[in-house]
Amino acid sequence: MSNEAPVTAGSATPAAGGAATAPGAGTIASYIDHTLLKPEASEAEVLKVCAEAAEYRFKSVCVNPVWVKSVKKALKGSGVLTCSVVGFPLGATPSDVKAFEARGAVLDGAEEVDMVINIAAARANDKGALVDDIAAVAEAVHEGGAILKVIIETALLDDAQKVLACEAAVEAGADFVKTSTGFNGGGATVDDVALMRRTVGPDLGVKASGGVRSLADAQAMIAAGATRIGASSGIAIVKGEQGSSAY
Repeated sequence: MSNEAPVTAGSATPAAGGAATAPGAGTIASYIDHTLLKPEASEAEVLKVCAEAAEYRFKSVCVNPVWVKSVKKALKGSGVLTCSVVGFPLGATPSDVKAFEARGAVLDGAEEVDMVINIAAARANDKGALVDDIAAVAEAVHEGGAILKVIIETALLDDAQKVLACEAAVEAGADFVKTSTGFNGGGATVDDVALMRRTVGPDLGVKASGGVRSLADAQAMIAAGATRIGASSGIAIVKGEQGSSAY
């Protein structure tokens, strides 16, 4: 495990309920999950992202499960966490398979796991199915001392369904809720982050991901209640530039 041991989600980043004063370029790196989730990513690209994360002191590197061992090794001693994804990007995988995948990622070295919910269950307003799906993965993740972020895929839900999904995540014992995969339509919006924060309260983390490409974007999400930013434009964000990545 990293020297940054898993902690309660609210304290996993510098501000639990959104910063009273938006962090500047010099401090915002600790909010960012430096992300490379494109399916064609090469080992060289993954290792480059790890080197960048260590240099800029990002919170974590988030990759597909096949790269977890490589990332864990590359980040050793850096203080940067290893993050992976489960049921990604569709969420349309049986819960026991998601749990198996999550357990394997944690065994390989993931300290954080971002899962995609059963989106069809959310759209059908089936809270029980959502709770069962999330709880199965939460148990697997927490067994290994890791934390769980729950991707609700806001672009595919109406506001009532977003609230339902966030409530299910709280009930199931998740540590964070997260807006988007970045692969299924729109990404994070200030309104969605604010809604998610109001729903989960001050103690759960809220991760804004998808389309956060500039320092201003990230600051707006944090002001709305985000405690983590998922982005592949992390370097542009900390430099105060405009990123061009799709995620």
